[in-house]
Amino acid sequence: MQDLAEFTIKYLQKKGASYAEAKYQEIESNSFIIKNGSLDISSFDIIKGIGVRFILNKKLGFLSTNILEKDALIKQLENSLKMALKTKISEKVEFSEEKANRANYEVKQKIKLSNVSTDEKISILMAAEKEMRSVDTKIESTYIHLSDNETLNYYVNSDGSKIQSKIPTASFIYVISVRENGRTSQRYSEYGGGGGFEVVKNFKIPSLLKSEVEAMKNNLRYGKKPPQGVVDAVLGPQVSGIIAHESGGHPYEADRIFGREAAQAGGSFVNKDMIGYKIGNEAVTIVDDPTVENGYGFYLYDDEGVKARRKYIIKNGAITEFLHNRQTAKLMGLKSNGSARSNAFDKEPIVRMSNTFFLPGGYTEEELIEDVKLGVYIKNFMEWNIDDKRINQKYVGSECYLIENGKIKNPIIAPKIETTTFKLYPSIDACGKNLEYHAGDCGKSDPLQGIPVILGGPSIRVRRVKVS
Repeated sequence: MQDLAEFTIKYLQKKGASYAEAKYQEIESNSFIIKNGSLDISSFDIIKGIGVRFILNKKLGFLSTNILEKDALIKQLENSLKMALKTKISEKVEFSEEKANRANYEVKQKIKLSNVSTDEKISILMAAEKEMRSVDTKIESTYIHLSDNETLNYYVNSDGSKIQSKIPTASFIYVISVRENGRTSQRYSEYGGGGGFEVVKNFKIPSLLKSEVEAMKNNLRYGKKPPQGVVDAVLGPQVSGIIAHESGGHPYEADRIFGREAAQAGGSFVNKDMIGYKIGNEAVTIVDDPTVENGYGFYLYDDEGVKARRKYIIKNGAITEFLHNRQTAKLMGLKSNGSARSNAFDKEPIVRMSNTFFLPGGYTEEELIEDVKLGVYIKNFMEWNIDDKRINQKYVGSECYLIENGKIKNPIIAPKIETTTFKLYPSIDACGKNLEYHAGDCGKSDPLQGIPVILGGPSIRVRRVKVS
């Protein structure tokens, strides 16, 4: 199908397109869902198709098809070209000039996903269910979803780029609800990474989920009310990860800054003149790095053929860089920094995060806690909320503890942190050494594109934050 992609580029150039790109994609996926100890859904899919974008008279066209025949593709190309010529829009689309790249890369599998039987995958989930049920508590409901994908992409554009990649990933999502002392608690999380079945084995799903249930039980059985008012907080890596993603990544996507996502996934408090603006303490550095080895959002070239690199969104407290595709880069007179992604051949590439995380500092988690007289330790979260501009935000803790005089004390139930971006980042005075990567499925655009990302960070200490 590489020939079909390359034919598309030549055809569009002959028709007058100033720019053209095509991505052929094959995805082989397996998915298993266990609900309350019973196999609920199994799916085995193979998806193939091609997505095409072009610029004609400074108008952007997009089409996709899973009918991989030249005659059918030509008909679609002709229809899209006609639509582009008829469309009346004031915005003129231009892309930044970028170097042509040629590459062929893949993520290696120590244990090939295709060599692992369906029975083995299901047995891991059933073992996890058994381990959870062994805990002395009332489990209201469980949901475990294990999936793996092997994705082949072949990308070509009229600049001369030709890039092939093979990226296998594995992930699992769980939702657990526990009842104790007339109270309930729910825990949701996702783990994922690039590679073969060794990724799943490294999750240690049965023991992980058992420990989650035990923590929920102890929290509900022995937990007390959290302190009220303004206190200090130490937030674990899962909490710093969601903060990095939601208020340290999304606002700096350049398409949001220019208003494209305002009616879809939301806007941003950031404007294009805020490079250099001091938004946080010196301890705060947030990066977006697609090249993290075995990262859930890994790639070496984006979906516009641009070479990937680490981007410093916030460096030592100052806004340093936005996430760009070729269109937003052109609008700001820049080169793209390789942040264009699509989750499938039938979706257009847009500005997306990849692996977004706080860089670690020099403290152990114990040292962060030792310097807190009165506060809360929030190891992970139950829920979070943030507004469309990514300013006002709230995080509700799951496994949490009181801190008194530098010591971890009794569990506390569902402490809520309410703050704003402009208050939060100046209040982060120290970051731990314990960097962790947690997976997420980031949603954006219309039609919705959910895409694999890392939400990461170490433990962080936040001074004088409102807790209720």
